[in-house]
Amino acid sequence: MGIITITFPNPLNVSIQEGDTAYYTNDVNGKNIQVIGEITSVSGSTIMVEEQPTLATVSEGVLTLDSFILFSKTSLVNSSGLKGYYAEMQFKNDAVDYAELFLVGSEIFESSK
Repeated sequence: MGIITITFPNPLNVSIQEGDTAYYTNDVNGKNIQVIGEITSVSGSTIMVEEQPTLATVSEGVLTLDSFILFSKTSLVNSSGLKGYYAEMQFKNDAVDYAELFLVGSEIFESSK
């Protein structure tokens, strides 16, 4: 296991953060996606990834300049719904025919106190 530094020629997606998981594929159809590891640092257009023990090292040619790199968010931190103190909704029907609202649902929890 080691740290892999990956620098991209373009700016990174604004939602990438430490703790996300980085993946790669060399398959043009994207069907063979492999885990690189957990992202440990994000800076400018560079990420540092803690390599998984099962991944062959970069020196063995697994990651190349043509590899497609992607990431996923951790479900432990990014699993809640909307957060805030206020919500307002308005349902409006401009149809002249009879209409019925079947179901409305919400998720409410105290996010800070």
